[in-house]
Amino acid sequence: MSRVNLYRSARAVAGASGEHAIDWTAAAEASKALTPPGSLDIDEADRAGYRADVRDARREIERVGGVDVTLPDAIDVHNRHHWIDANVTTFERVMTPIEHELGSFPGIARTINTGTMSVLLGYLGRNVLGQYDPLLLAESADRTHALYFVHPNIVRVAEQLDLDRDRFRRWIAFHEVTHAAEFATAPWLSAHLERHVETSLRTLSSGSFDANAFETLDVAMTVVEGYAELLMDHAFDQETGDLRRKLDDRRQGGSPLQRLFRRLLGLGLKRRQYERGKRFFETVARKRDLAFAGRVWNGPEALPTAAELDAPAQWIDRMDETR
Repeated sequence: MSRVNLYRSARAVAGASGEHAIDWTAAAEASKALTPPGSLDIDEADRAGYRADVRDARREIERVGGVDVTLPDAIDVHNRHHWIDANVTTFERVMTPIEHELGSFPGIARTINTGTMSVLLGYLGRNVLGQYDPLLLAESADRTHALYFVHPNIVRVAEQLDLDRDRFRRWIAFHEVTHAAEFATAPWLSAHLERHVETSLRTLSSGSFDANAFETLDVAMTVVEGYAELLMDHAFDQETGDLRRKLDDRRQGGSPLQRLFRRLLGLGLKRRQYERGKRFFETVARKRDLAFAGRVWNGPEALPTAAELDAPAQWIDRMDETR
């Protein structure tokens, strides 16, 4: 990173202003100064590839899962700066309840918070591959959803892991479209997640911790990640063993600083959700079938409890009793 970019980033953070905990405009500017945008010079074959991957993912997931998949009107191929711009509003929306609770902030605290957020946005912008965004906590008038691919990151990671780029891109597309399928199948899911996100943030801003709200949110996200893994395994039209193995190695690797940063961002928790959810749904599908596993989307009451996630037979028995 050049000294000029470091200077631009530091100047943006130092100029943070306003009455809120974070100057979001300054955070976005600083994070983009820290983050090379990456090339978005893609030809028509690449664009056609993204379209075909999403179209095929939708068809196969609908066939395998027996669900209707609603996709966003626009499917965006981003560079890293585009991704930061798209997500800074999401971060601001999530943080607003805390800012309202805490009130005005002194300048030095705002500067520190803005700097921290710029580093976080920059790190994620350099590492996110694809994203389905249900736009939680958005105003009802703005409640659409979005599907992003960060092309420079997909190209870089495919090269680092010695993977065929088209095959890797297709796998990312299938994963993100499975999330779109979940939210389409369970129209109650957004409100369920929002309610517990808001409760958790409200208690955190008051200096306490609501363990029940956090556990409910953790269970729901574990189900979201685990069911997506199950559906992908059945819908994806190629072998996935090497893809999973290499990505898992990448998640666990990196420098000590990178591992620390992933832990601070809670990315270790996300990996645990993948693994725990995948074990749960693999057991349910093996004992019953995919259609039975899909009963988790019947309503909030059909979600497994934390105990049932680790004992899938208990959830199966409960679902049998509710028929």
